[in-house]
Amino acid sequence: MKDQITISKNFKLLTYILIGIGVVTFALGFVFDAKRTWANYLLNNYYFLSIAIGAAFFGSIQYITNSGWSAAFKRIPEAMAAYIPFAGIFFLIMFFGMHSIFEWTHDEVLQHDELIQHKSPYLNVPFFFIRVIVFFAAWTILSKVLRKFSLKEDEVGGLHYFHKSELYSKIFIFVIAITFTLFAVDMLLSLDPHWFSTLFAAKSFIAAFLHGSTIIALIVIILNRTGNFDILNRSHLHDFTRYIFMTSIVWGYFNFAEFMLIWYGNIPEETVWFVERWQGAYKILFFANIILNWAIPFFVLMPRKTSRSKLIIFPVIILLMIGQYTELYYIIWPNVVHESKFGLLEIGAFLGYAGIFSLVVSTWLAKASLVPKNHPYLQESLHHHF
Repeated sequence: MKDQITISKNFKLLTYILIGIGVVTFALGFVFDAKRTWANYLLNNYYFLSIAIGAAFFGSIQYITNSGWSAAFKRIPEAMAAYIPFAGIFFLIMFFGMHSIFEWTHDEVLQHDELIQHKSPYLNVPFFFIRVIVFFAAWTILSKVLRKFSLKEDEVGGLHYFHKSELYSKIFIFVIAITFTLFAVDMLLSLDPHWFSTLFAAKSFIAAFLHGSTIIALIVIILNRTGNFDILNRSHLHDFTRYIFMTSIVWGYFNFAEFMLIWYGNIPEETVWFVERWQGAYKILFFANIILNWAIPFFVLMPRKTSRSKLIIFPVIILLMIGQYTELYYIIWPNVVHESKFGLLEIGAFLGYAGIFSLVVSTWLAKASLVPKNHPYLQESLHHHF
């Protein structure tokens, strides 16, 4: 088993090409359709940040629960969490597109809308970016602290840094749970400041955990196919898919609860959001979200045999990646673009961000031993079978 991976020149070249495609796409997009381009900017910023946050949450959960099976793979969520400060820079740049994205930033709207006036002490641009800075500072500091403890554990061994990682992980999960739900309210729910949903923020947090866990499994499988992680066995795959299976159920429950309660209550301030999305192509996306993010992982990964097969798991992960994009498109486009458009702009923007995310994660993976050396549960992970 390889102790440390090296990034091939071809892979680096591929990420640079993807980033170049993204830069050109955004440059042309801002010239020809700025509002739609800013919608893509928000979608992809949120998409890849939510994956990184979900991975950081996954990594912390492993420490808190003293999970032995995942010890050999903890470098993956650590590397994914390294993307968080880069995402923070991208979200700060979003300052220049606030008027194209958020209705509540327009003074003429604020003057004639009592509800937005009532929310203005919270929904205003200075406080909005203060929250963004605080959230990203907390996520970055705690993820870097946990990374530092992980590397120190490799050097000195023992239980000292393991116990410190366990303690800070307990802090981190509460910080993530509170701040990321508020972040989802800021970035997604406030796109329509007239809409009310008490479950939206929790649903967004669960979606981040679901898709973060999914990408961790994807990276592990890819590394295994490229000659790394030869320790990966069917039992490991089963545990990875249990996270995907479990969180897809919770995601499905929150989506059903949100829709059912709003439909049954039939309050105009709540139903208007779904009415707008039950027209044209958005109605198709409503059912696509359920199929991609719940039905497929639930029914396909339920059997023990399929949940242990890389041939089955890999396409399910790809569909879940599409499902996350579909959900965010379904949330953002009706409020920002106001019509369903999908073309080269959307494809190029996603590829650009995929290139940045892949480059950051691979770079951080290459900076340390792929498999931790002195983790107290390492042997349990290496010989995990059930």
